[in-house]
Amino acid sequence: MAASNQDFQFFKKEPTVGSEAASVGSDATFDQSGATPEINVHEGVPKSVGFWASARHKLFKDRLAMFWTVILILIVMVALIGPKIQHYDPNLIRVDSRNIGPSTAHWLGTDRLGRDLFTRLCLGVQVSLLVAILSTILEIGFGTIYGMTMAFFGGWVDEVMMRIIEVFNSLPSLLITMLLMIVLGDGVWTMLFALAVTSWSSSARQARGLVMQLRGLDYVTAAVMLDTPLWRIMTRHLVPNMMSILILDIGQSIPQNIFGEASLSFLGMGIQAPNTSLGILISNGQDQMLQHPMQLYVPILVLVAIVFAFNIVGDGLRDALDPKFQS
Repeated sequence: MAASNQDFQFFKKEPTVGSEAASVGSDATFDQSGATPEINVHEGVPKSVGFWASARHKLFKDRLAMFWTVILILIVMVALIGPKIQHYDPNLIRVDSRNIGPSTAHWLGTDRLGRDLFTRLCLGVQVSLLVAILSTILEIGFGTIYGMTMAFFGGWVDEVMMRIIEVFNSLPSLLITMLLMIVLGDGVWTMLFALAVTSWSSSARQARGLVMQLRGLDYVTAAVMLDTPLWRIMTRHLVPNMMSILILDIGQSIPQNIFGEASLSFLGMGIQAPNTSLGILISNGQDQMLQHPMQLYVPILVLVAIVFAFNIVGDGLRDALDPKFQS
């Protein structure tokens, strides 16, 4: 039943102690003529905070993750800007400038062939990060599509595709990567394919579990009943609800692929000379470890800093995006 204006009229009478105390904390405002009070309906109602706003706030409060995020950004910026500052050809051999120590002309010195180490280090960081990021995108993309297909169809399709995942999980990843590099040959694209092939299964299992939870929701069921194409259901309804977990998976996969690229290049099965990467710089510095240890320690420290930074930032993303850690 709707309330009339008379229900909100207050008759003038002598105030009591209790009425004065109650009127102090009241949200209603009155005029002296006894008109209808203005009641602030929204007063005291907490504002709703969205998932992404809450995750961003929680991530910014993580000082350790923010510190290493800044370190990672600085490393990337130096790697991009450094070669333009020094103006050295990273592959130019100068026999008269071999193994020179750090100076104003060569900030990190030169290697055994007279090449500027700072320029080569910057290019090595660029190549290693590029390989790691592209292989991660390929790995997450294929694994997510594979896992979504398993969960959506179910039945014998799910069983067969799950057995394939179990076969890949039972194989040693580094050994399979090395075999693929031997069979397919050296090169950046071969390394991208090899790193993605040996690490996509975990993404597929994770995507399968998420879609198994989402496919029973009403809006997904309605889309199926309306004969919506499968690709549209995946891209329109499933992927947006998986985005937080996908970002978390990307943050954890990049450092693994950086270390994998460095390991393959160190063993001579990855990127080949005259190109450079962190693994090649570490391999070349190993030969000069006793006479010129800086040629070995600097790329190692940069590699450790990048991997450590990605791991710390990944942990921060997990705490901010994983629903199990949401308050």
